[in-house]
Amino acid sequence: RTMGYMPTEMELIELSQQICGGRVDFEDFVELMGPKMLAETADMIGVKELRDAFREFDSDGDGQISLGELKEAMKKLMGEQLNHREMDEILRDIDLNGDGQVDFEEFVRMMSR
Repeated sequence: RTMGYMPTEMELIELSQQICGGRVDFEDFVELMGPKMLAETADMIGVKELRDAFREFDSDGDGQISLGELKEAMKKLMGEQLNHREMDEILRDIDLNGDGQVDFEEFVRMMSR
């Protein structure tokens, strides 16, 4: 609830049944709550707005934001060119599956921060 997610009583029961041994570490918490937080963020911002923003970044329309596309988007947003190291740091932080690109789910997570 502190993070803005208001689970229903049924969701709390479901989550408690998934917890082994009554303890949850951070990785378990993220695994359990990540999809719910992602859905809530998409609802709050609006899926259409997120998709539109994603399409703006994804200039070649392949469903992924490449390093080059991210660089261009950051330049438009910030009005300045980031160096290669800064771009690598940003991509590493956003690219959760490590494929060198940002997919829509990773984009939504980035926008929810």
